Parts: sequence; structure tokens; C-alpha cells
Amino acid sequence: MLEQITAMLALLGVLSLFCQWIGWKLRLPAILPLLLCGLLLGPGLGFLQPDVIFGDLLFPIISLGVAVILFEGALTLNFKEIKEHGVMVTRLVTLGTVITWACIAVGTFYLLDFEWSMALLFGALVVVTGPTVIVPMLRSVRPKTELASILRWEGIVIDPIGALLAVLVFEYIAVAADPTTHVLHALSAMLAVGLGFGVISGYLVGLVLRNNLLPHYLRNTAVLTLMLAVFVGSNLLQEEAGLLSVTVMGIWLANMKGVDIADILEFKETLTVLLISALFILLAARLNADALLSLGWEGLALLAVVMLIARPLSIWCCGVGTSLSNGDKWFLSWVAPRGIVAAAVSSLFAIKLEAIGIKGAELIVPLVFLIIIGTVVIQSLTAGRWAKILGVTADSSQGLLIFGASQFPRALAKTLQSKGVTVLLADNNWDNIRLARMDNIPVYFGNPASEHAENHMNMVGIGRVLVMSPYRQLNPLVNFYFQDVFGEEKVYGLNNGETSSARHQLSESYLKRLCLFGDGVSYSKLASLMAKGATIKSTRLTENFNYAMFMEQYSQAAIPLIYLQEGKVRLISGEMESEIPVGVELISLIPADAVKFEGGNDNVAEPSKTASIANNI
Repeated sequence: MLEQITAMLALLGVLSLFCQWIGWKLRLPAILPLLLCGLLLGPGLGFLQPDVIFGDLLFPIISLGVAVILFEGALTLNFKEIKEHGVMVTRLVTLGTVITWACIAVGTFYLLDFEWSMALLFGALVVVTGPTVIVPMLRSVRPKTELASILRWEGIVIDPIGALLAVLVFEYIAVAADPTTHVLHALSAMLAVGLGFGVISGYLVGLVLRNNLLPHYLRNTAVLTLMLAVFVGSNLLQEEAGLLSVTVMGIWLANMKGVDIADILEFKETLTVLLISALFILLAARLNADALLSLGWEGLALLAVVMLIARPLSIWCCGVGTSLSNGDKWFLSWVAPRGIVAAAVSSLFAIKLEAIGIKGAELIVPLVFLIIIGTVVIQSLTAGRWAKILGVTADSSQGLLIFGASQFPRALAKTLQSKGVTVLLADNNWDNIRLARMDNIPVYFGNPASEHAENHMNMVGIGRVLVMSPYRQLNPLVNFYFQDVFGEEKVYGLNNGETSSARHQLSESYLKRLCLFGDGVSYSKLASLMAKGATIKSTRLTENFNYAMFMEQYSQAAIPLIYLQEGKVRLISGEMESEIPVGVELISLIPADAVKFEGGNDNVAEPSKTASIANNI
């Protein structure tokens, strides 16, 4: 039996990786292949039977997995960020949550004959969307930047809010079902332990992190371990209080001043593949096919309520007084796929509620999975066409993501910003990020190819990627990652002069993209020129002052970088075959000793002017 459990855990790990890869390759939410895998191995073939294989270990596995999911989601709930992302997002995660919850609860009560308490619980479970299902969908649909931003931030923020709502409703049901306790007294004790333990533990862990009492390599491990200890400790003090405690603990850490949790969130990348993905396969494998089919037309009618009544009503009520057009609102009304939070939390609650004999508990999981399957499959297949019909697809994005925020990328970004081009700088070096922030340049601190960046880095308006960092080991990873996102022709890098042995280890598809600004231009060359006083200037090329005359003026030493033509951003690279035309605005790097005629040409924008324009945007 022990060997069987070990083999099954290893198999779950392999299947999790494979399903994640399939989702990445097909640009689908990973939840879809995970769900199909679990259904095939469980109800379909009967090969994977979690209850038989894991026995008494199954409940602790699911419990700890749900605790990790809720804690990670709570870490993303920064109250300041809610306000920063507009009125629509704020309304959707407050008023919209209430409207969606109420509509689904009413539909569940009347269509499936649930008791009100169970209807309210089900409604709370399926109000969440989540970035893991929204982000892949947005990649393939590519709606307008404003709509993509709304959907993305709604998914991030509503995860912990919906989970907290579901936990509170569940706590009430669990307490009310116990005839030996007074409901008000027991619920008060539950809230006191859950909230109190969560706040205290969050504050103490925050102090440890803020005062750097742990070495950096122990931070992620320590926070995860302490979170699990808080979960278990809360349950020992008061039964069922653990989920509330870890949710509150995460929210407290996310909003505590002086606590940097960016690196802590990175542990989610590994857990998503090794724990949460495996957990989702297990949950799908436990699904009772007969129970799912028994939902009949009532289940399909409830799915229609979720998609055609609750979501549109929420969007149109929250959209009153905003700048969203009718087409924008109809698109937002259609896109709200449910994700793993709903599946994991519902499975855990169902086990607990069935144990105490709550009527309808056995239908919670099939019903949640029906909503997940329906929303993910239907909306993934139709959202793109719907966006085109409504005319809300994004134009070709001209913005640039620049990996590397040293002196040259910062100067280039300031100049591009002054011309109205969207620019985002990403870097692992905090000093570079700090200096970019002082110049009012949008930044992302960390690896832009990470899963945290995928869910939190604002890529609205970004259509191309320039890799201009000195990190030779990380550059190929970023290059390949964004080639998959935007296409090979949208990603360029600097030729950093890799050694011959290193070049043999790199693929030709990567090496041929190392031609940004010309084959002879490298990171070290640009950094050296900037250190010697080179400046980035903008020049208008005309019939009377063409590219050849421009190069002659600067003794052929100027390095052309980018030119702007009729609102389009054109990158200059070693692949260019034609000469730069007239009627464009050329952005170039001028070495300090390259000026042939003192004072230059009237078409050249001085650095001080460029900086002042950028600061006014």
C-alpha cells in the first residue's frame, strides 16, 4: 500500500507538469487540461481513486492545499492597489461580488431546492474568477487595454475576497448544524480565534520579515511553514477556524507597512505545479459522474443564471457612470471563468459538511465543477469571436517591455515616454528600479518571465520586448518566454558578446534575435558610451535633412535606435534592409565626442527638453 501511495504521488507530479505544459502550449487556462486529466483517470477509467488510495490522508492533503491557496491569494489583496486600478475594479470586487452572490444564491435555492444556507454557500464559492484562468484567456483574445486591465485585476483581487466570504458562510453553517452549541456563541468564538490568531500571526511574521531576522534563503520556507502552523494551531484552538486565520494572516502581511512580500509570492510558482495542480487532478478524480449527470436541466439552468444573469447584471450595475461603452460592458459580461479556488474550497467544505450530515452537501462539488467546466470551456472558445463582433479587440500594441533598467534603458524609456509610447522597465536590481521610479517610469521588480510577473506585471499596451540586461543566464529565458507570448519577430536582444563555448549551447533561434540596434551594438558598448556622457536625442528627418545628412553631422558615430512613423514604433536592428525614410522621428544615441557641428541641427531634441517633457506626462 505504501508503494502504491508513493507511485501515485509521483504520477500526480508528472501529470501536473504535463497538463501545465499542455495549457502553456495551447494558450489555454491550465485548469482545463488538469480538469480533463482528473475526469479521465477518475470517473472515466477508474484508475485514480483518491479515497481508496490515500484513505485518511486525503482530508489532510486537501486541507493543507486549500490553506496554501487561500494564503497565497490573500497575499495579493493590497487595499491600496484596489483603489489604484480604477472605479470599475473597485465596484466589481465589492458591489459586483454582492450582486453575483445574491443572484447565484437565489437561482440555486429555486432551481435545485437547496436550503438557503447551502445556496448562500454555493453562491460564495463561485463568485471568484482568478488570474490563473483569466490571464491565458486574455492572451488569446487580446481585448482593449482597459478591458484587459479590468478583468486581470478583478481576478487577482476577488480571489481572497470570495474565499473569505465562503469561509464565513461555511463557519456559520458548521456551527448552526451542531445542536450542542449556541450558534451565536460558537460563531463568535470561531471569528475571535480566526481573526485574532490571523492578525497576531500576520503581525509577528511581518515584524520578522521587516527586521530581516531570517536569512534570505529561509524567508519563503519559513513563511510557508509558519502559515501551516497557524492553520493547524487555529483548528486546535477552535475547530474550523484555520482557514479564516490563514486568510487574515495573508491579508495582514499584504497590507503591513515596510514588509516586502514580492519574493514570498514566488513560492507559488513551485506550489502551483507540484501541489495545487496535483490537488486539482485529485479533486476532479473524486468527482462522481452520476452526481454530475443527475443535476440535469436544473444544473444547466443554474449555469445559465451564472453566465447570462448574474455576470451581466453585475457588470451593468457597476459600470454606471464609467467611461465604458456598451460594447465594453457586453464583453465584460461574457468573460468570468471560474478557477481552482472554487474547486478546492468546495471540495474541502463538502467533505466536512457531509460528515456532519448537511442536506445537499453531496451536490456542492458536482455543481461547482459544472460551473467551472461550463464557464472555462464556453468562454475560452467564444470570447475571441465575441470581442471581434463587439469591436473591442486591441489594435497592434506599440508599447515596449524593456528587461534591464540600467542607465541606457532608463534614458531610452524617458525619451519614448515623452513621445507618448508606453514603456515598462523590468529588472532584478532594486537600485535600478528605484532610479527608474524617480524618473516616473513604470517598472516591475523581479523576473518578467516568472509566474508572479504573468499575474501581476501590467502588460497593457505592450506589444514587443527588448532584452537589454547584463544577466547573461537570464536573458535567454526572458527571450524565449516572450517569443512564445508575442511571437519570435516581436522580441529582440543585445549582442552581449557570448563566448564561443556559450554560443554553441544557445539555439540559432535565440542568437539571431541578438541584433537590436545593429549587429555591432552590445550592452557593454552602450553602457560605456553612457558612462562617457553620451545622450539620447530625437531628430526629425525631412527631405532637407535626411538620414545620410544626420549621420554625416555626427561623424557616422551616432547609433540609431528607434524611429516613430505615423504612430508606429519601428525598431532598428541588424535585420533591417532598407534605409531609414524621411518624415519620421529618429531616436538615436549620440556619443559625447560625435558632434561634428557645434550646437547640432535644429531638429535635434536636447536631453533637458526630453526629460522635462517626460516629467510632465
